[in-house]
Amino acid sequence: MTSTLRPADPTGAVRRPGRWLALAVLVLAVLLVAVDATVLGLATPYISEDLRPSGTQLLWIGDVYSFVIAGLLVSMGSLGDRVGRKRVLLVGATAFGAVSVLNAYATSPELLILARALLGVAGATLMPATLALIRNLFHDPRERSLAVGIWGATASAGTAVGPIVGGFLLEHFWWGSVFLINLPVMAVLVVVGARLLPESRNPSPGPWDLTSVVLSLVGMVGVVYAVKETAAHGFAWATLAAGLLGAAALYGFVRRQLTLPTPLLDMRLFRGRGFSGAVLADLMTVLGLSGLVFFLSQYLQLVQGRRPLEAGLAELPAAIGAVAAGLIAGRAARRFSVRAVVSGGLAAVGLALAALTVIGQSTGYPLLGTALLVVGVGAGFSFTVTADVILSSVPKEQAGAASAVSETAYELGAALGIALLGSVVTGVYRGFTGPPGTPGAAHESLGGAVESAAHLPADTASALLDAARQSFVDGLTLAAGVGAAILLAAAVAAWFLLRGQKLEDTAE
Repeated sequence: MTSTLRPADPTGAVRRPGRWLALAVLVLAVLLVAVDATVLGLATPYISEDLRPSGTQLLWIGDVYSFVIAGLLVSMGSLGDRVGRKRVLLVGATAFGAVSVLNAYATSPELLILARALLGVAGATLMPATLALIRNLFHDPRERSLAVGIWGATASAGTAVGPIVGGFLLEHFWWGSVFLINLPVMAVLVVVGARLLPESRNPSPGPWDLTSVVLSLVGMVGVVYAVKETAAHGFAWATLAAGLLGAAALYGFVRRQLTLPTPLLDMRLFRGRGFSGAVLADLMTVLGLSGLVFFLSQYLQLVQGRRPLEAGLAELPAAIGAVAAGLIAGRAARRFSVRAVVSGGLAAVGLALAALTVIGQSTGYPLLGTALLVVGVGAGFSFTVTADVILSSVPKEQAGAASAVSETAYELGAALGIALLGSVVTGVYRGFTGPPGTPGAAHESLGGAVESAAHLPADTASALLDAARQSFVDGLTLAAGVGAAILLAAAVAAWFLLRGQKLEDTAE
């Protein structure tokens, strides 16, 4: 409503009163998702000990959230454009908190996988709504760049807060407690957000096409499942069928969007080289990083013997670097160029991952900490600028769908990264030769080897752990090398795709 807006400066920019308080509420939702994503890695050894999942089940626990959220993000972003982003955000946050309780009290690997999938349904409502609301709250491009930087910095801070708080909880309570930390954040978000957040939606939204929703979900889940299963177990006819079904559904989704008068996702957005380049950069970055990040907490705890809280603190440099870079990324992109900042950030992450290919069981923290700091700085620059490019490339009425594309790339990259690089780690790990009497469970996961060793004679246990840890490190360094190659290739691609791209300077 124009009566609530007032001039910001002589250029005609408009600034909504209370926009920064509203932003503070939005970043709580980002914090909610970021904390949930990071605490799982710390809790994995305890989940392995308590629920005894197989190696495949452990990967499903790690990536089913990303599978589901990737399949539903576009649908939920479009739903927010239609029925109201504030409404979708608050309902999703409430559901996220409720399903977190189900995760906390899961009694079997199967139930935990189901709970993580339901968490993905709720999580799909949060991230697109937050970015879309930022697009509608901040009309001045420089203010919006700062707001996006704060949004990204909070996500990075969540990756730091999650392991530290999670590590503290794991040292004093059971593993399910790490999911319960979502509840107070959710409560504040819902109560305060209901009062402070303005509602926004597309004034001419058209119907929400359920056929497109189903096609999107089936397509994403089918394709990612096929990639994951093929990477983990090799070719199988059932896997091929799932992949073909997913590909056919995605093809049908794209064709349907091109024929609908008001599509769930306007495919014309991808005609913009800047939009497509930013989405691709996000996808490749997360793909190259996520598999390594998923296993890093296990390395710090199960290989180097760090306690959960110490392991959480050890990962802090990545978050510090990302927060610092995110806050100045918009200014850097305007002073230099979008492609220089994004490509430079991706190249820095790739080089840091390359440095991790030389780690061993007893690698000192200076190398690990420095590499994590560089990863954080590079990712902070890249993610913040690409989010800004994506938001500024579309009309504000389509902000939810555009934000969902960005988040879909992120979640799809996470799912593929855990599937592909996680399968590299798992495949190398399973090949280790243990001493006579090594239980089969020891070959399923490093957590399983630690649990098995607790029931063996001291000499046998020591030999088993040494062989298992070395094999795990071998898999981790190979995954780091693959991730480095992916990031460096993404840096080159971004340099060409983002040529001539600039951040907005003129206010709406």
